[in-house]
Amino acid sequence: MNESLRSRLNRVQSAALVVGVAGLALCVLGAFVSGRQQFFASYLFGYLFWLNLSLGCFGIAMLQHLTGGRWGFVIRRFLEAGFMIIPLMALLFVPLLFGLQDLYAWARPTEVAVDPVLQNRANYLNPTGFIIRAVVVFAIWSSMAWCLRKWSLQQDQTTDPAPTRRLRTLSGPGMVIYPLTATFAYIDWAMSLEPDWYSTMFPVIIVIGQFLSTIAFSIVMLGLLRKEAPFAEVVSTTHFHHLGNLLLTFVMFWTYISFGQFLIIWSGNLPQEIVWYVHRIADGWKWIVVLLALFHFFVPFFLLLFRANKQRVPVLMTIAGFVFFVRILDVFWMVAPSFHPTGIRIHWLDVAAPLGVGGIWIAAFIYHLKRRDLLPRHDPRLQPVIAHAR
Repeated sequence: MNESLRSRLNRVQSAALVVGVAGLALCVLGAFVSGRQQFFASYLFGYLFWLNLSLGCFGIAMLQHLTGGRWGFVIRRFLEAGFMIIPLMALLFVPLLFGLQDLYAWARPTEVAVDPVLQNRANYLNPTGFIIRAVVVFAIWSSMAWCLRKWSLQQDQTTDPAPTRRLRTLSGPGMVIYPLTATFAYIDWAMSLEPDWYSTMFPVIIVIGQFLSTIAFSIVMLGLLRKEAPFAEVVSTTHFHHLGNLLLTFVMFWTYISFGQFLIIWSGNLPQEIVWYVHRIADGWKWIVVLLALFHFFVPFFLLLFRANKQRVPVLMTIAGFVFFVRILDVFWMVAPSFHPTGIRIHWLDVAAPLGVGGIWIAAFIYHLKRRDLLPRHDPRLQPVIAHAR
């Protein structure tokens, strides 16, 4: 990495760190000014969005190790920098443990005592089980991320194919372990916000959303750095075209699964299942649904159908950036109506929390990005990519 780029990244990192610290400080102030529940609800929303991005980097990296797709080599360092933040996200998860009763009905003994559904789930949904499962999933994610990063960097130091084999060997079962552990995690952290609700497709929607956020973020990062060494000699419009195709794929997949869940639950018209959607179309919340329908599916779907839009880098970056922003709206819509089921309410903490966690995330991302070369070396599958670019 040249000194000019390193200097610019240092400035961005410093600015992100300032924003992060200031945002989190405002969150702490908000806990006293606006109440505990609002603080924890906003922090959970901001935390889950940025954790989704780290986990998406984790999953996409393993997918690329397995497939060897040309698109993946140019964004691998972005993915690695993203999933190496998982241990930090485990630390940022700790404040939520002090707000379980503010967030979850199953953590409030008075509500459990009068709700038969919560009583039936008490053996699973309880503070002790919640903490144990969180520790286990973060330990699994962190250890796997450490191995992926370690072996990827070993590739840079040797022409021996052993690190490449290790990466593929871990990524195979990893692509099973990752969504399985994410299922347990998001049942606890997100689904159980609605005490009587359940959905077998909800974790799938979460994982696909993580992939979508990651691809959008990677396109923006690659677009910003495409003229810097070593990307300038390697990256071509073909890479952006492939990434644009992936973005379109996950936009369609997310919409298909999300609408399928809605259609099945709504047609079944079961009170314990339909309540989740009732809360999210009450009063002003329905306009969030309209925005998601338009800008999470219809607009990006239509624009990404055109080949030219995927090969014009500024256009694709704009589409990806817009999708990334709308992903924030989707996570907010997933969390906030559980606390305001009668109508939309946007609190200033709903801005401070994602900015605070996001500033810390970006600063840590740049820290990991600067530590190594921006392109992997000695991967036996990389040379055809370079030759194709030339």
